[in-house]
Amino acid sequence: MPHKTIHFQVSERKLLLRGVDTFMMLFGLEVLSLLFDAAYLDISWENSVAILILLFYFSVFGTVFEMYDLKKSSQLDATFKTLVFTVSTTVLFYFLTPFFTPFLPEKRLQIVYFFLTIVVAIFIWRIAYVKLMASPRFYKKVILVGEVAFLDDFVKALLQSDPNYKIIGFISCESSGISLDKALGIKEYLSQDLVQVVERDNISEVVVANYNSGMISASIYSDLLLLLQGGYVIREYTQVYEEITHRVPFQFVGKDFYTYFPFSRSNQNTLYLFFNRVFDVLFSIVGLFLGSLMLPFILIGNFIGNRGPLIYSQQRVGKDGSVFNIIKLRTMIVNAEEAEARWAQENDVRITKFGKFLRGSRIDEIPQFLNIIKGDMSVIGPRPERPYFVNKLAQTIPFYETRHIVKPGLTGWAQVKSRYGASVDDSIVKLQYDLYYIKRRSFFLDLNIMVKTLSTVLFYRGQ
Repeated sequence: MPHKTIHFQVSERKLLLRGVDTFMMLFGLEVLSLLFDAAYLDISWENSVAILILLFYFSVFGTVFEMYDLKKSSQLDATFKTLVFTVSTTVLFYFLTPFFTPFLPEKRLQIVYFFLTIVVAIFIWRIAYVKLMASPRFYKKVILVGEVAFLDDFVKALLQSDPNYKIIGFISCESSGISLDKALGIKEYLSQDLVQVVERDNISEVVVANYNSGMISASIYSDLLLLLQGGYVIREYTQVYEEITHRVPFQFVGKDFYTYFPFSRSNQNTLYLFFNRVFDVLFSIVGLFLGSLMLPFILIGNFIGNRGPLIYSQQRVGKDGSVFNIIKLRTMIVNAEEAEARWAQENDVRITKFGKFLRGSRIDEIPQFLNIIKGDMSVIGPRPERPYFVNKLAQTIPFYETRHIVKPGLTGWAQVKSRYGASVDDSIVKLQYDLYYIKRRSFFLDLNIMVKTLSTVLFYRGQ
C-alpha cells in the first residue's frame, strides 16, 4: 500500500481558505466583543441576519478581488493586498446597508476596530497557510506516463494553473527516443523504473498521458495494474487537465470528440433557457439605463479623444453560424482596417487614447445590450468573432465551430480566465475555455462568471 501523504485538490484548498477565513473573522469579532464593551458586532443568535450579510459580502468581494486565487494565496504580499481591498469594500457596503446591520457605529473607533480585527484575524491564518499549507510538504507529487510529442503544452498548463501540483517525473511510452524538453525541469525515468520511482518518491498520483492507448507496452501496463491494485491513484490526462485548468484539452482529442464533450443539459433545458433569457433582458435594460447616464461624458471624451463617429457596427458570427451586426462604441481610428482585417494587439497604435479607456473599462461594449435584447447575443457566452477570423481559425483549430452551438455573450468564461485573443495560439486557449463553459454550463457557473467579470472591470483588464 502507498505511503499516505497529505495533499489537497484545487477545490479542497479553495474550500479550506474560505472556511477558515470565515471562522477567523467570526473568532476575531468574538474576541473583540469580549475585550471591548463598545464592539460593533456581537457574535450571537440575535445578530444572525447581520452576520450572514457580513459573510455574504465578504464571500462576494473576496471572489471579486481574487482572494481565493491559489497563486496569490501562496504569496504573502499579494494576499495582504487582496485582503485589505476585500475587507475595505466589505465594511463599506456593510455600513451602507443599515437595514440589515445592527446599527450605525456611534464612534469612529468602532469602525477602526471592526476593520482591523477582520484584517488581522484573517491575515494571521493566511500567514500560517503560506508557511505550512503552501509548502512542499503538501505538494501533490505526480508522475506522467505517456508520449512526448504533445506534452509540453499539457505540462506547462498544469504547472501554471496549480502551484501545488508538482510533476516530478516522466516515463515515455515511445520507442523513438524523443526526450522531454529539459526546460520544464522534469526528470525522465526508464519505463522499468515506474514502480520503484512511485514507491520511493511517495508519488500521490500517476497520470497516463497517452493519445494512443495501443502504444502502452505490456510491461508498463502490467506495472500500472500492479500500482492500481496496490492502492495508488491512476488517472487519465484529459480529466486531470480539465479539472485543474478549467479548460477542455481538445487538441489531445481524436475524432471521437463526443466522448469528451458531454455538453451540459442546460443547453437544451427549457427552464434554464427561459430564466436565462429573462435575466438577459432585465440586465440589458439596467445596463442601457446606466449607459445613458454616462452618455454625456462619453460624448465629450469622444469629441476630444476619438474625433469621429461614436457608434459603429461590425459583422460577427452568432449561434449556429448565423451572422449578425454587433454594435459597439468606436475605440480605434477611423478606417483602422482599410487595408485588411487583423487582430488588435497590446498597445495597438490604431486604438485612440479615449478608446483605450473605453476598452479597459469595457464601456465600449454597452451598446451590445441592444444585441442582447434583440436576441443575437446573451449576457454570458463565448465572445462572437468576425467571419473572416472564424473561417481562418476553423481551418486551423479542430472543433472551433463547436463554440457556435450556444449564443455568443457579452462576457464569458474565456474572457474572465484568459487574455485578449490576438493570435492562433491565444484562440486555442480561448476555445478550450469556451468548450469548458459549453460542457458545464449552469446557473452557478454563470454566477461565477458575473462575479469574475467585476474583477476584470475593477482591475481595468479589458482590452
